[in-house]
Amino acid sequence: MHELNEQAIIRTQKKAQLEAMGINPYPAFVHPINAKAATILAHYKEADKANYSHVVLAGRIMSRRIIGAASFVELQDASGRIQLYVQRDTISPGEDKSHYNTFFKKLLDIGDIIEVQGFVFTTQVGAIAVHVTHLRLLTKTLTPLPVVKEVTTQEGTTVHDAFTDPEQRYRQRYVDLIVNPEVRKVFEQRAKLIHTMKASLHRQGYLEVETPILQPIYGGASARPFTTHHHALDIRLYLRISNELYLKRLIIGGYEGVYEFAKDFRNEGMSRFHNPEFTQVELYVAYKDYLWMMDYVEELVEEVALALHGTTKVPFGSHLINFKRPWKRFTMFEAIHHFTGYDVSDMDEAALRTVAHQFGIHIADNLAKGKIIDEIFGEKCEPYLIQPTIITDYPVEMSPLAKRHRDNPALTERFEVICAGKEICNAFSELNDPIDQQQRLEEQRTLGERGDEEAMVVDHDFLKALRYGMPPTVGIGIGIDRLTMIMTNSNSIQDVLFFPQMRPEHP
Repeated sequence: MHELNEQAIIRTQKKAQLEAMGINPYPAFVHPINAKAATILAHYKEADKANYSHVVLAGRIMSRRIIGAASFVELQDASGRIQLYVQRDTISPGEDKSHYNTFFKKLLDIGDIIEVQGFVFTTQVGAIAVHVTHLRLLTKTLTPLPVVKEVTTQEGTTVHDAFTDPEQRYRQRYVDLIVNPEVRKVFEQRAKLIHTMKASLHRQGYLEVETPILQPIYGGASARPFTTHHHALDIRLYLRISNELYLKRLIIGGYEGVYEFAKDFRNEGMSRFHNPEFTQVELYVAYKDYLWMMDYVEELVEEVALALHGTTKVPFGSHLINFKRPWKRFTMFEAIHHFTGYDVSDMDEAALRTVAHQFGIHIADNLAKGKIIDEIFGEKCEPYLIQPTIITDYPVEMSPLAKRHRDNPALTERFEVICAGKEICNAFSELNDPIDQQQRLEEQRTLGERGDEEAMVVDHDFLKALRYGMPPTVGIGIGIDRLTMIMTNSNSIQDVLFFPQMRPEHP
């Protein structure tokens, strides 16, 4: 740390020297950039050199090698890295060599952002490079980048990046993106995933909407919320845990298909699969049911895999996950029986607690029947569902917003997609009977009084809206972060979030 502070002091002194020379270390003007590193490397041919006789690039110095009157610099822009050839007599013509000897050799550092003009050529060793004719400083960096070290082994030279500690990478994502540019690919793939989904939803004719993040009543999921206070109104507000109930209001209002890519917030534990702030897309379509939605989500996710990889087969850890339709389907009780040998479909709460105890699953005293079934499924089934699998027909106790099953009122028309051992989406035929909905929310309130911090609350305004009539509707929420993890072969949710939540560092 002392060495880092010393280097920062030296760079600050260099900044002052530059200013004394009349060089602005942070100019506003940049000449129009007409080339990118990756484009030059991909398309340059000697036979076509006339088209590369005057290129303008800007980027960050990532390495440099000074050999007397000549230097080789590695420039990194948003597209990649390219070699620059800087010759003293070119950028300091005539007798005055100060621009090269003082400015370039002594006052520029790795990490500085520069603009260069020049022409493209092929070096004697066959590398494509830019011969620099003009060079300007755009940004003087005061904190040095982590040094990339090379360790020579018997097999050859292995490059070790000095910025590999996951916690530091998450805390200083800006440094991570500079020194580990391959990380950018994950976020570019994430953006492409969202774009692909939006394009599909747009083709279907559905409307993208926005709903409140600050809500007077949190609802639409079973989760503990974050709370805040609005001083002007003197009321408690909640960061949304879901946008479901607002999107349903829009269906009641007459839209037949609405969706939102939403930031949701749940005051729960953190892990490599959980961040308190996360992104999901929620979609609601009138006059459709959960059977239709099963087919559509298969189509949608298959399209994402093809867009990102050109194939439905996606590597994730040690697995090769195939998103090609159709996916395997189990009812929830079939899955539990398949993986445990127990038929829990007719068990009461006491019997379920006994089964959970036999499997060593701790069940809190305040958990009711639905949550116990969910715990058994989560422990004994979910981790073993690696290929995308649709789990259907959840008990009514687990699904207070889902329509009762058309053939069995003890179940609901609900499904989840489990992939790589984790839920990536949740969907159901929406409950549109206002009397049944009120009873179920009242039951949730009772669970809350028993101590269940994730029980839903009664949203009287939503119940009022439901009394105006909601057509048969299906809804789904797809977790963008977890789907991105799988599609980019990322081990942790923190790897697919630019700025994951972290415990504050001590000063």
